[in-house]
Amino acid sequence: MKPSLVLKMGQQLTMTPQLQQAIRLLQLSTLDLQQEIQEALESNPMLERQEEGEDFDSADPMADNVEHAQAASAPEQPDHQEAAPTVDSLDEGDWGERIPNELPVDTSWEDIYQTSASSLPSNSDDDEWDFTTRTSAGESLHTHLLWQLNVAPMSDTDRLIAVTLIDCIGTNGYLEETLEEIVEAFDPELDIELDEVEAVLHRIQQFEPAGVGARDLRECLLLQLRQLPAQTPWLSEAKRLISDHLELLGSRDYSQLMRRLKIKEDDLRQVIELIQSLNPRPCSQISANEPEYVVPDVIVRKHNERWLVELNQETVPRLRVNPQYAGFVRRADASADNTFMRNQLQEARWFIKSLQSRNETLMKVATQIVEHQRGFLEYGDEAMKPLVLHDIAEAVGMHESTISRVTTQKFMHTPRGIYELKYFFSSHVSTSEGGECSSTAIRAIIKKLVAAESPKKPLSDSKIAGLLEAQGIQVARRTVAKYRESLSIAPSSERKRLI
Repeated sequence: MKPSLVLKMGQQLTMTPQLQQAIRLLQLSTLDLQQEIQEALESNPMLERQEEGEDFDSADPMADNVEHAQAASAPEQPDHQEAAPTVDSLDEGDWGERIPNELPVDTSWEDIYQTSASSLPSNSDDDEWDFTTRTSAGESLHTHLLWQLNVAPMSDTDRLIAVTLIDCIGTNGYLEETLEEIVEAFDPELDIELDEVEAVLHRIQQFEPAGVGARDLRECLLLQLRQLPAQTPWLSEAKRLISDHLELLGSRDYSQLMRRLKIKEDDLRQVIELIQSLNPRPCSQISANEPEYVVPDVIVRKHNERWLVELNQETVPRLRVNPQYAGFVRRADASADNTFMRNQLQEARWFIKSLQSRNETLMKVATQIVEHQRGFLEYGDEAMKPLVLHDIAEAVGMHESTISRVTTQKFMHTPRGIYELKYFFSSHVSTSEGGECSSTAIRAIIKKLVAAESPKKPLSDSKIAGLLEAQGIQVARRTVAKYRESLSIAPSSERKRLI
């Protein structure tokens, strides 16, 4: 092959650093963006945060305006300033007259430095005190059980067995290993038998929360019933039902239950209500995970019969270029310090411009979403219209990938609650009149139909599809089942209840 020159014409998209930064900021959530801004403020001396009440000067300072910046930053000194008295000019009598023994203060010692006793709950509200409300992070189940073990009197061998059993308890509160497997895990020299392990397990099953350490659902419910007062109505019947007829309760064979327990329908309803008050996952409320907070990026409110869209100004602080530092940059100076400051100034300008572009894009997309989903804001989920990314992209003149970045992890505060922007996008289903219905609206209708159904005769998926068809919405039974499962609604056979 001989080398040759070939001329080609083509288009190529070049990602400049400014464009890369703008895209990266666009897809960040509010909390991630605040962290990004804080890192930029710490690394770039040209950036500064505008405080509240401070006049915002958006003018770009001139690079040669060094004297003006220094003069503006220097405080004005009064012509005649009274000299402050020195220590040598005050004698002992003056000190006693000028400075009292106890100076007035705005706060007391207890307001700033709280003692450990002040943080404990008082005796008057012991029942209402909650440990999780006084701590920043939740307590794990393992820590909670070990704390109770430390205050329980046990021998060293029993304590070793108890620690091993607690390690085998899962996050839902059930013992995940059999007692035989736990016994085999111990050192043979300890000579630990199965009866000892079972006896220690019974001690752990008396810990809080009630039902912890159970080996199956039947034992978990029985442990919770045993901790109820003896005078609790229908307690003995509930224990008998769980011990002998739990399978019939799971299959909702109420007629067979009434014959086995020899009770009437009203009495069986009372027994089932007592069982339903128990928790099949007793440790589900104990979690060491910290709560995740959602900060809305956009606020939507109604004013004078109009829906107004505005950015949440508290989420993103207003930034500006420090005029004093920017004034130190010299145009004709090629020193290393001046080059560094010039680069920092340029990066600060790019960062501020990228933030402004992000806010403008977010406002455009949020405004178009509100225009399309006014029915949802007025009437709820049943009035949700079908909407896809392509519709918003055409309205604002952007690419669908940009709309996808804007709507990811961005939240809108509405009078009906806080929703992610992606919540307002949904597919459509054809109607008998030739129109379209949103899948979100269909889910809301299904949820409404199930809530209004007869507990003794719940609606099947075919019946729900027929009711939707009567409203002009053509949905197959399989689609109804898929929407029902997405709403965490059980099948009709499991929704059957006693009246």
